[in-house]
Amino acid sequence: MTITTQHELDGMTLAGKVVARTLDALRAAVEPGITPAELDALAGQVFAGFGAFSAPRAEYGAPVNVFISVNDDIVHGLPTHRPLQAGDVVCIDVTPNVGGFVADAAITVAVPPVSPTATRLIEAAEAALARGLNAARAGQPLNGIGRAIQTEVERRGFTLLPELQGHGVGRAIHEKPDVPNYYRPALRKPLHEGLVIAVEPMISTGKSPRVRTRRDGWTLATTDGGIAAHVEHTIMITKGKPVILTA
Repeated sequence: MTITTQHELDGMTLAGKVVARTLDALRAAVEPGITPAELDALAGQVFAGFGAFSAPRAEYGAPVNVFISVNDDIVHGLPTHRPLQAGDVVCIDVTPNVGGFVADAAITVAVPPVSPTATRLIEAAEAALARGLNAARAGQPLNGIGRAIQTEVERRGFTLLPELQGHGVGRAIHEKPDVPNYYRPALRKPLHEGLVIAVEPMISTGKSPRVRTRRDGWTLATTDGGIAAHVEHTIMITKGKPVILTA
């Protein structure tokens, strides 16, 4: 999607607001004893307050309001009834459709008390996202985003999961272009003003960059048991710093 009208900007701004409100509510609710299924139900309540609905459910038939992935699950985790425990690392991925506009963002939070490794992992993912967003400017090559993310993750000693990547978003969840989290020399096409993309580093404490699909057919997990972090924002490209629609 490329935003060219005030109607489109207003629509994406509202969708981003719903994402941010939902993530704020879920972050505040994460504590020992709550279940991912209860968090999913809370997300549904926030969506309903804005007349929104789950884009993954509508587009792909996902049986969720939001995806919640715990520990070595990376993304697309189906919310379970297993209570969260102290030290769990929880990735929450929120993608509502609001009046025909779709925004997408994710956070990773740890259930206290938090281990030093989990703290460093989440900080690394957030720093990599910040670096990637700073590289996302009109006229700059698409592959600059991946280069910035990869450099930061490797500098901090964690493992990128290159099979998973960002994407265009706006009218549907997954639109062009693909936005890899690593440097691909061929992706030299410059970014243009108004382009809407989701930038989303996914990293692990493990050594293997591979991922696997669990038996539920949805949840993607690390292959070596490494703990994962996933953070994401939907942004609109400008000549300067991007507009973070899901902030």
